[in-house]
Amino acid sequence: MMMQIRAATEADMPQILEIEQEAISPPWTHGTLLREIYNEDALFIVAADECSTCGFAILRQVGDDGELLQIAVCKSKRGGGIGGLLMKYVLGYAAEKTLSSVFLEVRKSNTAAVRLYEEHGFKSIRTRKAYYTDPIEDASVMMKHI
Repeated sequence: MMMQIRAATEADMPQILEIEQEAISPPWTHGTLLREIYNEDALFIVAADECSTCGFAILRQVGDDGELLQIAVCKSKRGGGIGGLLMKYVLGYAAEKTLSSVFLEVRKSNTAAVRLYEEHGFKSIRTRKAYYTDPIEDASVMMKHI
């Protein structure tokens, strides 16, 4: 099956919310995600095959930088390279917009995500104590120069 990366639409929301529930803790609300679809300073993309939305990513432009707010892949498709496709697209977009850096936060325990980010050139620059809730956990702040 061919994976397509495209802009997220309201029609994608049911599947985005499903992925959000299984991948992000605590999950964002429908309203919060919907606002990002219409946010002119945000890139909200999905990875979709013929049948369904398999993953998504949200990058928000803040001045000359980008903040990767979320990147998630449905459980059944993890490990198949979809996260990497989304990351390449996000970084290409950041370069196109001439952003100087992209930042993100990641749970210290999320080794698969940390590995993905490191493979794409992100470096850990600091720790945010008790940044995450449900469960409470430190975040590693990572950055990549574009």
